[in-house]
Amino acid sequence: MTRLLLRGRVLSFLDEPQSLDDTSSYAYFEDGEVEIADGRVVSIGPFDGAQDAGTRIIDHRPHLIMAGFIDPHIHFPQMQVIGSYAAALLEWLNTYTFVEEQKFGDARHCARIASRFFDELIRHGTTTAAAYCSVHAQSVDAFFTEAAKRDMLVLGGKVMMDRNAPPGLLDTAQAGYDDSKRLIDTWHGKGRARYAITPRFAITSSPAQLEAAAALAAEFPDCHIQTHVSENLAEIEYARELYPDAPDYMGIYERYGLLGPRTLLGHCIHLTHREVEVVAGTRSVAVFCPTSNLFIGSGLFDYDRLHARGARIAVATDVGGGSSYSLLRTLDEGYKVLQLRGQRLNPLRSFYHATLGNARALGLEGSIGALVPGAAADLVVLDARATPQMALRHETISALAQELFLLQTCGDDRAVVETYVAGRPMKSALPQSGT
Repeated sequence: MTRLLLRGRVLSFLDEPQSLDDTSSYAYFEDGEVEIADGRVVSIGPFDGAQDAGTRIIDHRPHLIMAGFIDPHIHFPQMQVIGSYAAALLEWLNTYTFVEEQKFGDARHCARIASRFFDELIRHGTTTAAAYCSVHAQSVDAFFTEAAKRDMLVLGGKVMMDRNAPPGLLDTAQAGYDDSKRLIDTWHGKGRARYAITPRFAITSSPAQLEAAAALAAEFPDCHIQTHVSENLAEIEYARELYPDAPDYMGIYERYGLLGPRTLLGHCIHLTHREVEVVAGTRSVAVFCPTSNLFIGSGLFDYDRLHARGARIAVATDVGGGSSYSLLRTLDEGYKVLQLRGQRLNPLRSFYHATLGNARALGLEGSIGALVPGAAADLVVLDARATPQMALRHETISALAQELFLLQTCGDDRAVVETYVAGRPMKSALPQSGT
């Protein structure tokens, strides 16, 4: 059995850092090694120079090796929506997003965008993503087919939407159920694929469709559920008009049994006290999407309020409302959002969220998110001197947390030296340009 050994500065989180002084929350080796066999981590520790015959050594010094980034909320059909000018969420959806998503009725378009989508994830160091596909079943097939070619662990699902969208994007409650069930049977648990039942949001799903989504969740309890909630004030008002008997926006999903430990709730910005308690009590995941929230002008996520109540929190790009595929850029914008709220997100916790924290949010810790024996060898190699600006600043850095903050503040895809998926170097194999 041929083994691979990566040498470099190795960092892996063990738990959520409580402060910059919390060295017990991570393992760090200044001259370390990650041993890999059959796509999985065998061991990590200090480099000792003792290898079995046939072990291939790749020396990444002085770069930082850590678990690959995990993006728990992203829209695969929105690659060509990114950077679209609009005043607010509903205008942005109607003017750009719904127009673009209708193109996914063409299977060739789905395949082309899927290929480019996974290229961008790898380019930016992301090895796992939870993605919304379009309403078209072929978009889901293209998404999972392309992920399988690269042996990437991904979650995804067809959006279910039967109202308040163009005719070319509407299914029915029954069709949404039938298509989703077929796709679950086809993809869920096959290789590294995981299915997410995906009612887009309450505005585009009728009560009958939310009932259908709940029926799917009951039939397939090991599937995830992903949707949006409380992103924008106008959206909240509209959702309340459509569901006047619900106590609040979160109460819509609560009523239909769609909340729980496998539920990913995009945004969660404008939550009432009751809604915060419901998120925490059901162990649902509040997904913080800072670049999207700033770009669309939706509002400022209240991290400390949710965290204090014990709510589970993830951090995501939300491309194409989000303006970058980079978790580094996302962490930078998240830091700024919390600064505006008078809150702090220290760099250790930032990188915890991008790796082990997001793995825990997906219920996939032990498989991804940390460099532990038996976990998938999904890794990223980072260079904190990637640009002249970063290299100059790095001359004054003397601590790991400072280096992480530099990567978070100034880094992007240029700081990603290599991305490994199941032990295979993937970024260096990407085309450098093209259409």
